[in-house]
Amino acid sequence: MKRSILPILLFCLLTFCLPLVSLLPQAAGRAAAPSSAGQSAAGAGSTAAASTPESEAASQTDSAAPPAETPSPKADVIRVQNASTGEVLEVPVLEYMIGAVASEMPITWPDEALKAQGIAAHSYALYQRDHADTQALGGAWFSVDPARRQGYMTSEVLKSYWGEEYEANYQRLKELLEPLVHTVLLYDGAPAAACYHAISNGRTEASQRVWNEALPYLQGVDSPLDKLAEGYEETVSYTTQQMYDMLATQFSGLDLSGSADGWFGETSLTETGYVDTVQVGGAFVKGTQLRTALSLRSSCFTIQRTEEGFDVTTLGYGHGVGLSQCGAQAMAAQGQSCAEILSWYFPGTSLEEYAG
Repeated sequence: MKRSILPILLFCLLTFCLPLVSLLPQAAGRAAAPSSAGQSAAGAGSTAAASTPESEAASQTDSAAPPAETPSPKADVIRVQNASTGEVLEVPVLEYMIGAVASEMPITWPDEALKAQGIAAHSYALYQRDHADTQALGGAWFSVDPARRQGYMTSEVLKSYWGEEYEANYQRLKELLEPLVHTVLLYDGAPAAACYHAISNGRTEASQRVWNEALPYLQGVDSPLDKLAEGYEETVSYTTQQMYDMLATQFSGLDLSGSADGWFGETSLTETGYVDTVQVGGAFVKGTQLRTALSLRSSCFTIQRTEEGFDVTTLGYGHGVGLSQCGAQAMAAQGQSCAEILSWYFPGTSLEEYAG
């Protein structure tokens, strides 16, 4: 389906932190999907811990020389690399779940949403353990950035972040998550790539549209309550020169010599209303690539020519795959359980006790 991109009329359906096995990069929100380099991609644009519910994933850190021998992982720990320091941390599962939830969702959100996020983060971590190239990060399964509150926060960061509320907040999350440390989202008996993002466009996106592989439980579901979320629709303005600089820097072979009125042409949409490809300067560019080049909140966007330059309006926040954090919050507020939330966003998976 083709549509003119001046403006692109995106029909975002109402019915609301790299390849897998090399799949999911941290695209934004928050948190995130798997990667061969061990990158934290679950939230690809997602930290709800601050004023917004999504951090755009911890950045990937490549090891200059993989170690000759990767240490064997200890039982009941999550191995993550601190993206800021390069240190590999062995974090007990409960501590990881608490730090991950705190970095991804506001502590004030309903219990069932926080529990769903904790299980998703743990399941995603185990998926990374099983599929990522851990040697690339010195034995870690993926990277996080505690100091920037991306993916996971250490106790030290949480104390600084929560201040006087640290003890009460930590105890609340501990009581919610401790009974769930062995409860994992499984698909065909193995941990699922339970990635997450802040807000969908009203429907979640299929994994192959963002990364390199189609997973049966990541094919998109309705998430209409996202449309009521704060920050669902945002517009950013660029001057003509700013737009030229970003396009010329990020893409080679574009013809931007003519009038800026003709820089953007045809666009095609995915089945769920996100931009698939856009004709830019005579070449076709993936919507996910243009999102990155323009630092957009979502790949569900429209571009409108203005007198000063361009207005770009986005719907949603993050890569759009998997759990919508704002959708989970809304479902929990309506009385649905964490099991119901996870079953909705990851159809075909099951919640089970897992000791693998």
